[in-house]
Amino acid sequence: MSSINRRHFLKTSTAGLALAATGRAAPSETLTLGVIGTGGRAQSHLYSVHQYGAAKVTAICDIYDTNLRRSAKVIEDRQGTVPKLYTDFRKLLEDKSLDGVITATPHHWHALITVAALEAGKHIYVEKPASHVFAEGRRIVDAAKSNKRIVQHGTQMRSSEVTLAADKVLKSGILGKIVQAKAWGVEPRRGFPQPVPDGDVPAGLDWDTWLGPAPKRAYNRNRHRSWNNYRDYGNGEIGGDGIHDIDMMRWGLGADEHPVKITSIGSRVHVKGEVEFPDNLTTTWLYADGRTAIYENRNFAAYKMHGYDNGNIFYGTEGYMVFSRRGYFQTYLGAKEEEGPGLKGGAGNEAHIANFLDCIKSGKQPRADVETTHLSCGLVHLGEIAYRTGRAIVFDPKKEQIKGDKKANAMLDKSHRAPWTFKDA
Repeated sequence: MSSINRRHFLKTSTAGLALAATGRAAPSETLTLGVIGTGGRAQSHLYSVHQYGAAKVTAICDIYDTNLRRSAKVIEDRQGTVPKLYTDFRKLLEDKSLDGVITATPHHWHALITVAALEAGKHIYVEKPASHVFAEGRRIVDAAKSNKRIVQHGTQMRSSEVTLAADKVLKSGILGKIVQAKAWGVEPRRGFPQPVPDGDVPAGLDWDTWLGPAPKRAYNRNRHRSWNNYRDYGNGEIGGDGIHDIDMMRWGLGADEHPVKITSIGSRVHVKGEVEFPDNLTTTWLYADGRTAIYENRNFAAYKMHGYDNGNIFYGTEGYMVFSRRGYFQTYLGAKEEEGPGLKGGAGNEAHIANFLDCIKSGKQPRADVETTHLSCGLVHLGEIAYRTGRAIVFDPKKEQIKGDKKANAMLDKSHRAPWTFKDA
């Protein structure tokens, strides 16, 4: 392909994508939304809903009074109306006027809230990862299908104009067949907090409900403020931040099924403090057709790869693509690695919320739909199991079971502390 044709390809492939990425269908009515978990990440979603225009947040829920009151004030200032305030998400879900909900709680709450919302007839935008363990992902898929409601996962790069353009390039065939994909994260972490004794629960915080399905224990500041360091509540780096790049890795590879073999090795070589996860990790997934995927995490690194702290490479038989969720892709073709199509743009935050809201109106599936969610989150969970066991995991994609390893297979699920359990548990 000549340089002129490559430029033509890029021009014709990306024309109009900025408009398409916004997902702004002409609204015919104003959607009403609830928000469950109003901490830091939720503030971005509140802004995106406001930017959409044809939607209002009419109810919010949080078990920490400080967050609840702060968000209520933000919404009042933007919308001119005060939302209903809840401390029990189940009461919020009883509100028949709500078309959908957005949830941005710690990971251990995601699946329970998502399934409850779907069973209450609500569409839901759930922050990543939607599932805390593998089996929760299947419950979410089943609930979405049986209740005919949509799930949008908070992997917002799916809605970026960069991703939409890169998708056209990948499908054009100019890179040949994509046979391997790599994801990396090299964001340096400054360290984790040193252990502290248990203490008094802060005023306005319902600590027992914050723990929810996790084991009961006394209040601890580290667990509250740095919850992703602990398996009871989070998924560490691979699930907290790595899920973004792993989701893009699977998308670029075009893998629409679970892998059949997983390996994972890692250690802690730099980070000090209280944390239950490694600071460097290399995980591989093998698919039934021979394609492979790789995730590399180096929290100790003070440098970037290909200019980006988070990214992907999609290796094809005729060329490869460097891609980053920071809003960039560039292709390299042939033995001389001649530059092909490329693009710089945004990360899709507002467009992803807009896509979710448009799909509530249209009934179409969103870009990070429930099946996409389960497949990508599943990679995180299988990778973590392989790391924790220290051995290769052989997986049956159809049965969603680990073969010949009872200990590893048991890690696909977890116990939920009553009363915070699934209805059929």
